[in-house]
Amino acid sequence: MTAASERSKLVYFFGAGQAEGDRGMRDRLGGKGANLAEMTGMGIPVPPGFTISTEVCTVFMESGGQYPAELRPEVDEAFARMEQLLGRRFGDEERPLMVSVRSGAAVSMPGMMDTVLNLGLNDRTVEGLARDSGNPRFALDAYRRLLQMYGDVVLGIPHDRFERPLAAAKEAAGVEHDSQLGEGPLRALVREFLEIIRRGGRTFPQEPHDQLWGAIAAVFTSWGSRRATHYRRKCGIPDTLGTAVNVQGMVFGNLGEDSATGVAFTRDPSTGVCELYGEYLVNAQGEDVVAGIRTPHPIRRNGDGTSLEERMPGTFSELAQVCDRLERHYRDIQDLEFTVERGRLWLLQTRTGKRSAAAAVRSAVEMVAEGLIDEATAVGRIDPGQLQTLLHPSIDESASFEVLATGLAASPGAASGQVVFTADEAAELGEAGEQVVLVRRETSPEDIHGMTAAQAILTARGGTTSHAAVVARGMGKCCVAGCKEIDILPDGSAFSVGAVTVRKGDWITLDGSTGRVILGRVATRPSELQGEFRTVMEWCDRFRRLGVRANADTPHDARQAIEFGAEGIGLCRTEHMFFDEERILLVRRMIFAASNSARRAAIDGLRPLQRGDFADIFRAMGGRPVTIRLLDPPLHEFLPHEGDDLSPVAAGLGVSTSELRSTIARLAEANPMLGHRGCRLGITYPEITEMQARAMGEAACDVAAEGVEVALEVMVPLVGVARELALQAAVIRRVIDEVLAERGAELGYTIGTMIELPRACVTADEIAREAQFFSFGTNDLTQTVFGLSRDDSGKFLQVYLDEAIYPADPFAVLDEAGVGRLIRMAVELGRSARPDLKVGICGEHGGDPASVAFCHRAGLDYVSCSPFRVPVARLAAAQAALAESGDAGRRVAEERLAAR
Repeated sequence: MTAASERSKLVYFFGAGQAEGDRGMRDRLGGKGANLAEMTGMGIPVPPGFTISTEVCTVFMESGGQYPAELRPEVDEAFARMEQLLGRRFGDEERPLMVSVRSGAAVSMPGMMDTVLNLGLNDRTVEGLARDSGNPRFALDAYRRLLQMYGDVVLGIPHDRFERPLAAAKEAAGVEHDSQLGEGPLRALVREFLEIIRRGGRTFPQEPHDQLWGAIAAVFTSWGSRRATHYRRKCGIPDTLGTAVNVQGMVFGNLGEDSATGVAFTRDPSTGVCELYGEYLVNAQGEDVVAGIRTPHPIRRNGDGTSLEERMPGTFSELAQVCDRLERHYRDIQDLEFTVERGRLWLLQTRTGKRSAAAAVRSAVEMVAEGLIDEATAVGRIDPGQLQTLLHPSIDESASFEVLATGLAASPGAASGQVVFTADEAAELGEAGEQVVLVRRETSPEDIHGMTAAQAILTARGGTTSHAAVVARGMGKCCVAGCKEIDILPDGSAFSVGAVTVRKGDWITLDGSTGRVILGRVATRPSELQGEFRTVMEWCDRFRRLGVRANADTPHDARQAIEFGAEGIGLCRTEHMFFDEERILLVRRMIFAASNSARRAAIDGLRPLQRGDFADIFRAMGGRPVTIRLLDPPLHEFLPHEGDDLSPVAAGLGVSTSELRSTIARLAEANPMLGHRGCRLGITYPEITEMQARAMGEAACDVAAEGVEVALEVMVPLVGVARELALQAAVIRRVIDEVLAERGAELGYTIGTMIELPRACVTADEIAREAQFFSFGTNDLTQTVFGLSRDDSGKFLQVYLDEAIYPADPFAVLDEAGVGRLIRMAVELGRSARPDLKVGICGEHGGDPASVAFCHRAGLDYVSCSPFRVPVARLAAAQAALAESGDAGRRVAEERLAAR
């Protein structure tokens, strides 16, 4: 085949050990299609079929639902090959061929797009299938499923219109599961489903090829569905990728007790333990497992005789061998779908398995030990955003609590919240800042917005490979699935467990590591980091160039930061030390002072308190750099808010309530973010800067005298003009040098500034002549560049994200095009004036993986973030270094680390 004809090819066939594609063609064939082709080429039993390329999806979406002219002939040719291999014909009334139509994007989006099974059945072929299989019940069940799926996915008939008569039929027959319905009830359901479609103003196509093209169009259309779009936004997947469509000969797990369907992972996706893991159902189709319609059985032996290993030992052995081959071939955890048809194993899919953060870390370390991957691959494979879930709390077992029920441990962690029963309720309350637990019989892809908002998810049905479990693990959400003990009331107002009723709004706690459902709120404990985690972090530190510090305002925060691997404090906010009752009274006395002497007396009362705080932080950091920011917020933030009871405050200050009210009004500002704050406060009240500088100097001398090294960095906030920094730096140097002279001590310290104004960025060369370091305060820099208040942006930000005006929330992910360009300019200008200028970032962007990667590329020296995001930043910094230029980048990272 020529290169030109290969480029124009739209349909790729696979079957009988031969495939026209491979795993390297994900962009064209999607992940599912590429892996089906790869498995076929490996000789693994895969039902034959073909993949329609993602290029067709792009044409279909851009042309309003039109296909390329050459598509139909290629599909017809591939169909003929499939029919020849299977010995069946599409639409034949004696030996009908049935096919599935499934989506398959280049990036896995589990459950977000549509699937239709059993295409090819109609009123005539269903009778032929009954004769050919010798099982009329199976044929009618397959037709019933097709009508239900096609009616919902392709014709747009609401799913519950089919569910209601199905539930009524089971109730009338006195059975619990679909698989227990007999031939008579199924035949009646087929007639009723056809009538439901007719009453909905639609017609079920009796011509199989019309069914096929309707299903293909539905899959392409589902790429633009609300749930798929929401998932892509959540996961940062581009809308331009499109999806492929996989058309594949059906194999059936619902032909009887020697047939089954299931999902398997080559390692436990919650823990990473190296053993085959998964679930299956006898006499069922694959959607039954994924949708959570029935609670499945484990694959591995569990002692009660229900496992695949016990019921079908030969099939289990073959599946274990296939899993081992695939993991070694792909060198990663695989998530497989399989069907057993009358004792014969078929593989329907393999893909990289989604896993919890704990499983990602453990499997990465163990695969390095097994020789499957190297350390760089292990580091590159772990999602930095997911890593933070390892640091989340677990249930405090010493607390007293009542376990209400136990389900399956589907996604680890612990979370409490108020019970809600719909995704819309979860989204609404979550947006209002409430903690909620979403409780459902089973989740569906339509629930994605509610799952995103919830702290945890609880389902009555489904297993650890159900939609709820897979999505929760990917999001790092706690999830308990398949909790059969809970009975949700039909009106969705409450659920019961025996005699206990839990109503909407009641609090429960979920333990996703054990499957426990607990009444009320329960105390939790911080995560204990395991050995594998520390190993991965050591690898990250070897590869990264970028330093990682923490934002910490207390000794406790400082110790927490060190435990998570911080190399220093990049931001210590001194104002946070003033908000307890004793200290805020002194600040208020300073504000109300009628004379300089009174103001100094109040300030002198604050100095020993600040000195003690600084000393404790220096001790905790043990010689690591500590960047202390001078007082930043405007003074009115230390006064009561309008509407508060002013009498107690006025009495404590010895002033009247009218005087207090008058002072609050006088200090109020129309736009305090751009008002009398930062260095402006220190310039107008230099005694504040003097007090803080003296407290720092005295604390440093006290700790140094104890034999503990101190690395003090003093940061002046909100500098926009070099002269502002020069004036404040002169005060700081004079005072600290006075302290050193008084103590007869020697102490090295540096003075720098927080770059958070556009003017500071464009005049950074002038400012650098006065500063020994820059630290970008990207929270305020983002506000001033966008002209956007972080406090008020929530009123319209979601609209901007939905309309793709902003690609992401600029306060969460650094805006590289605007804010980033100013940062690059400031770094270049600053280092042109002072080549040894140290440059960092201390906004919360310092813990965002994409923003950390930008900081690496922009040549910053370090990032600083909250303590719990330090491991995320370490991993993201390592990945940025490795991405720079492969192995060469790795060597550079190691060299720079050694020099740091």
